[in-house]
Amino acid sequence: MIDYKIAGKFALITGGSHGIGLATAVKLAENGCNIAICSRSLERLAATEIRLRQYPIKVLVVQADVLDIDSCDKVMSEISKKWGLLDILVNNVGGGGRWGTEIVEDCDINVWSEVFQKNALTAARFTQLAIPFMRKAHWGRVVTVTSMHGKEGGGRPWYTMAKAAQAAIMKSLSLMPYLVRDGITFNSVAPGGIYIDQTGFEIEKNKNPVAFLEKIDSEYPLGRMGTPEEVANVICFLCSAEASLVNGAQITVDGGQTKAF
Repeated sequence: MIDYKIAGKFALITGGSHGIGLATAVKLAENGCNIAICSRSLERLAATEIRLRQYPIKVLVVQADVLDIDSCDKVMSEISKKWGLLDILVNNVGGGGRWGTEIVEDCDINVWSEVFQKNALTAARFTQLAIPFMRKAHWGRVVTVTSMHGKEGGGRPWYTMAKAAQAAIMKSLSLMPYLVRDGITFNSVAPGGIYIDQTGFEIEKNKNPVAFLEKIDSEYPLGRMGTPEEVANVICFLCSAEASLVNGAQITVDGGQTKAF
């Protein structure tokens, strides 16, 4: 196994009980990171806590619904009380790519604001709250999970807007000398189609398996969708000491699905 030199670091993965967030939490735990996760689902939090406690690390789980911005403060307050440290932040919580309607003018404006809140504002607030811990340690890693739809056109506009904003936040912070010269880096990972159980892709597959496979064959150069673990591998590298010169990047993890350079 690659030594990423992050054993003993303290990491928060938002939305860390399912999909890419869960895979990232496990990957970082395998590398010796102490793990905090937050999620709306008590059931998923409990299951993930059991899984993470298989590793010789500290584990902290906090229930939070990030559509309430105060939940970000609640999570960070728990980390401050229990740990007093935070070296790594993975802004994974997000979604809303299927919210609203395909007819833009029929979509309630609240959908725009809720998707922006869940993705961009939540990432901004968690990052804002994490920076003081990292500056005190003179080391930190912030990685935000965006989307191929935040990198190029496509998807519903409220989702593309929110995901593009996430990448813009990371890039803007990466250009601030007082932060990056204090040892903190800011990067984004932009996944393409990732197959995750209990999501819209599973619904599509179950509804019409033949049409689903035809779509995969025509739209995905590798002839398959990605896995959460494949995205987590890239996130883990960006969180590592080995990625010290990677700052302000948005790395696409899509098997060649996007058409942008």
